[in-house]
Amino acid sequence: MHLYNLTLQHQTAINQAVHGNFSGTPKSQEIVVGRGSSIELLVCDPTTGKIKTICHHDVFGIIRSLLSFRLTGGTRDYVAVGSDSGRIVILEYSSEKNAFERVHQETFGKTGCRRIVPGHYLAGDPKGRAIMIGAVERQKLVYIMNRDAEAHLTISSPLEAHKHYTLCYAIVGIDVGFENPTFACLEYDYEDCDNDPTAVSVKKTQQTLTFYELDLGLNHVVRKYAEPLQDPGNLLIAVPGGNDGPSGVIICCEGYLVYKNLGDQPDIRCPIPRRRNDLDDPDRTLMIICSATHKTKSMFFFLVQTEQGDIFKVTLETDDDLVTEMKLKYFDTVPPANSLCILKSGFLFVAAEFGNHELYQIANLGDEEEDEFSSRTTLEEGETFFYGIRELKCLLHIDTIDSLCPLTDAVIGDVAREDAAQIYSLVGRGPRSKLKVLRNGLEVNEMAVSELPGNPNSVWTVKKNVEDRFDSFIVVSFVNATLVLTIGETVEEASDSGFLPTSPTLGCGSIGDDSLIQVYPEGIRHIKADKRVNEWKTPPRRQIVKCAMNRRQVAIAMTGGEVVYFELDLNNTLNEFTERKLFNSDVSCISFSEIAEGELNSRFLAIGTVDSSVRIISLDPNDMLMPLSTQNLPCPAESLLLIDTPNEDGKGAATIHLNIGLQNGFLFRNTVDNVTGAIMDTRTRYLGTRPVKLFKVICQGRSAVLCTSSRSWLLYYHQRRFNLTPLSYTNLEYAASFNSEQCAEGIVAIAENTLRIISADKLGVAFNIQSFKQKYTPRKAVVHPNASSIITIETDHASYTETTKTMKRNEMADDIERLANDNEEMQLAKEIADGLRTNIPDETTFGAPKASKGKWASAVSLINVQSGETMSFFEFPQDENAKCVALVQFARHPDSIMILVGCGVNESLQQFQTSTNPLKPVKGCVYTFHLSPNGDRFDFLHRTETPLPVSALHDFRGMSLVGFGKYLRMYDIGQKKLLAKCENKSYLKK
Repeated sequence: MHLYNLTLQHQTAINQAVHGNFSGTPKSQEIVVGRGSSIELLVCDPTTGKIKTICHHDVFGIIRSLLSFRLTGGTRDYVAVGSDSGRIVILEYSSEKNAFERVHQETFGKTGCRRIVPGHYLAGDPKGRAIMIGAVERQKLVYIMNRDAEAHLTISSPLEAHKHYTLCYAIVGIDVGFENPTFACLEYDYEDCDNDPTAVSVKKTQQTLTFYELDLGLNHVVRKYAEPLQDPGNLLIAVPGGNDGPSGVIICCEGYLVYKNLGDQPDIRCPIPRRRNDLDDPDRTLMIICSATHKTKSMFFFLVQTEQGDIFKVTLETDDDLVTEMKLKYFDTVPPANSLCILKSGFLFVAAEFGNHELYQIANLGDEEEDEFSSRTTLEEGETFFYGIRELKCLLHIDTIDSLCPLTDAVIGDVAREDAAQIYSLVGRGPRSKLKVLRNGLEVNEMAVSELPGNPNSVWTVKKNVEDRFDSFIVVSFVNATLVLTIGETVEEASDSGFLPTSPTLGCGSIGDDSLIQVYPEGIRHIKADKRVNEWKTPPRRQIVKCAMNRRQVAIAMTGGEVVYFELDLNNTLNEFTERKLFNSDVSCISFSEIAEGELNSRFLAIGTVDSSVRIISLDPNDMLMPLSTQNLPCPAESLLLIDTPNEDGKGAATIHLNIGLQNGFLFRNTVDNVTGAIMDTRTRYLGTRPVKLFKVICQGRSAVLCTSSRSWLLYYHQRRFNLTPLSYTNLEYAASFNSEQCAEGIVAIAENTLRIISADKLGVAFNIQSFKQKYTPRKAVVHPNASSIITIETDHASYTETTKTMKRNEMADDIERLANDNEEMQLAKEIADGLRTNIPDETTFGAPKASKGKWASAVSLINVQSGETMSFFEFPQDENAKCVALVQFARHPDSIMILVGCGVNESLQQFQTSTNPLKPVKGCVYTFHLSPNGDRFDFLHRTETPLPVSALHDFRGMSLVGFGKYLRMYDIGQKKLLAKCENKSYLKK
């Protein structure tokens, strides 16, 4: 038996991202992203700039490639998916169902991510006539897209374009207008290399740019043209053709961009610029990792991104359909991406390779930038242009999507002493790395916090008029008083609300079109728009204990179990129903069902009594206040809430859910029959140790339930399923929905003696994430046994330590000053040198300089997980890479805890020594640090050398076990180094 599994947290990495009009809404654009085994539809709100997830689908496979395409004359885009299923799948988004529907699913090969089975590459004809799906080796298939008589998308049988002994690096569809669809591929023919044992052919064989043409008349694919490339390429960019541009492709090679096209077009070759005064290894080549194309009726341009994250704007100058010049301009620097998407609304979406994904708004196109690099500039072979990096100028950061990719290590435990476990994950690469603390719960945005004169017991929001978009009053009830606040640019106390301030309030709201109602223990106040007040008083020695209301109905429960029902007539007068309902037990909670569309009144009234039962009461005029159904409970109900859930397609009657909060901390959720009022399908969930109170709030335009117990929870409908998630926030006691100009879907709540306005925007996530910066890529983490702190080791390959960076900057600055000849040059050189020494780029934005292979930078740090402060930091010397860490308690010092870090010295990723690149002698070492008793700092004690890099450390019976190579040694602590006691050598059998 094989079972599918769904994780608590969806995958956060984005491997593929495409954009288009998938919903069919005119002039709208959405983004479809592939997250490993799931696919999502994202939309960017142009007013708020926030990214929202519209649809999420688990595909139970691995998404390898995505492609958006549109049929000629169509108004919406389809999504083609290449996966490990051995099939090509065409999806269409249905706005009515809020889901992706499978239009076609064609099988062409075996399952799995195989090198000879297509699925790794997808390319489409710009006119939407054909799609090529390719494998890493040998196989390529072409499918023709068309319409049937009913204008539905059809797909043809696969047409083969295979070639043996061929590796494929990139595939793209060429814009040739309405001529036969053409595809360009970067290929490498290894047949001669495979048959040559001397390996001479490897040096002679060149990568080729190959064009494949689909002959629509003969219905087959031909290999039209192949040209060997001078520089090996890794990426192809299609250039608009037809009436929009010159067609052809831009090949992204090592250090160069090359434009090529069929016919008489000469090659246009432009070097990729490099950063000025950069500390990077000068022998490193620069590559383009991703690109995005923006096309309008009058112009087009490309954004290409280098490995360092720098984006260049690329434009082409043409003369009679011939490209004469390629121009590059430095645009901005963003995190290195897997995909870039330029939306017509002016946003740039960056699906980052490592770390969080970002959304930017394009503020300008960089036309005013002075530095422009042209292919016409004559340079020697190997030379390039230089530019200076700067802060964001063309882009404006708008929103961020959290990502836990790559996750290098994780620790689970209640390190922060919060009575609930946290997940401490080491995430990222290089200076953009983070220690992320994951807490189960929704992230809450705190808008305002105000202290109140005493501890309130309840809060509501009220609108003056039914047509008002925003709330007008916040009503706060105390033990013996009521405070009314007006909502505007500021929240102030109201003096003419009509509410009775000298009595506590049991409930309030809008009634009718423009009236307010206040229920207090001694009666009901009906406040009309002209400030006239009608009051209904309770009988002598009787008080109101619970109430419920909507726009036309009011129900109150008095002491003794008596329920009185009121309705609003056409004259805006609140009339009492002639008969009253008397229960054998006191009423503990009461709630109206929501008013169905097309009706004036609610159909049901739910009443909970102290005898541990809940009854559904009819409000139909023919059987008014008659019991319809009863549910017995294990303990008395604390609160009730009837909520309607509309159907996905918007058709048919909504489903009524009865939510019951019990005094023992449980939440019961039931379904109520729309006609008979029968209670069915009971589901339970334990929320906390305190009685559960329920409050109706609004989330994404739909009704949701805020539950308060010993912890606050939010029950909401998202992505076609109900989610019950705790809030990562202080415990709330009472809440109400809040809607203002500054906060559209907020919550006003009370906690102790404070009034708080909050909102929960990031729905659908299981964890609230808090991030702390790391210097290098974090590798391992250990937790202090007694303090709220965590120890991490960080290591980066091909990297410099801070000491080495400072030394290299000083050397570069000294060389600049030394080359100056006269006074004017010396003055200019001094300014440049001083700027080089002092203006150090922010590595979290621009990345760290890349050193040559075999260079290492490492550090160990002690972090307080509550504040995020780095309390101690120790950086190891250059070329020592930290590999493992452990907390050891030696028998000689039973009251002290030591931090041991195992390192490799001069370790190389190269496995074999060659005559041209000999290996340095590789050793290892163990660093010992003393950890303070309260866990707020550590101090360096000594360094112990080992014959080989240390790969494992462990605390063992008052000593330390150290593993390196095939040796396992036991060390005790000494004054100047660790003392070897015994060792075990393992012999590997051949």
